[in-house]
Amino acid sequence: MKNLLTIDVEDYYQVSAFEPQVPYRRWPEYESRVMGNTCRLLEMLAFYRVRATFFTLGWIAERHPTLVRLIVQHGHELASHGYRHQRISNMTRDEFRQDVERAKGILEDCAGQPVVGFRAPSFSIMSDTLWALDILEETGHQYDSSIFPIHHDLYGMPGAARFPSVYRLSEGRRIVEVPPSTVRLGRWNLPVAGGGYFRIFPYWYTQWGIRKINLQEKQPAVFYLHPWEIDPRQPRLAGPLRSRLRHYTRLDQTENNLRWLLTDFQFGTVSEYIAGLESADGAAVETIREVAHGRAG
Repeated sequence: MKNLLTIDVEDYYQVSAFEPQVPYRRWPEYESRVMGNTCRLLEMLAFYRVRATFFTLGWIAERHPTLVRLIVQHGHELASHGYRHQRISNMTRDEFRQDVERAKGILEDCAGQPVVGFRAPSFSIMSDTLWALDILEETGHQYDSSIFPIHHDLYGMPGAARFPSVYRLSEGRRIVEVPPSTVRLGRWNLPVAGGGYFRIFPYWYTQWGIRKINLQEKQPAVFYLHPWEIDPRQPRLAGPLRSRLRHYTRLDQTENNLRWLLTDFQFGTVSEYIAGLESADGAAVETIREVAHGRAG
């Protein structure tokens, strides 16, 4: 079974955890390492013959159009991570629309092809920001990968569907939601989707989770990673202890563990998976959370 490999293309100083210390206006002051780190990932994926979905910041694409073209030339899917990595809860609806339209336009101009996927910074589509799904569909996005069905201090919708599903929107429209992966134990969803969970927990935990999803639930796992996570030499930033622990823990082990992951499992892109479902079954995936979406407005 092919799992879904996703890369969130942003630089080390752009993460939400360090936003108070590194506000958007100061980004140009910092050393950029995203080009080198992403190219290392592209080389690794080429070696293992893996295609992935790259959720890329519009701000990055604007300054590194060559990187966007390299992603596409290597056969990967290009998707949007918004323009300036701002949590949706910190934006109005108009600001969010402007952000996603700007990012989509830049990415499509660089790549010369449509961009149909989106992932919100910090998985910030939650119960009070589900209105963002309507705006995504209206701006030409066919799927989203932002709703993380877990309890977390910064994000999450623990009652949301754990596997790809369709959200029904107003006027008969719809958008496919592709959530990062979790394993269900009792009443709890445990995250096994990558990122900090991939670094903080031992490799066997991710391996166990993906195998459980594949073999017992007959579903693909959705895994994510950032280019800065294979860069242990990145400059250290000041910030709260919790943020520093989450960001810097075991950076020196990520690349080796990623190689194990690419050896142990098969991966593909989000769009390929959705296309396969739709070709097999016109309904694509189950409808979920219509009532919750309606309550959120």
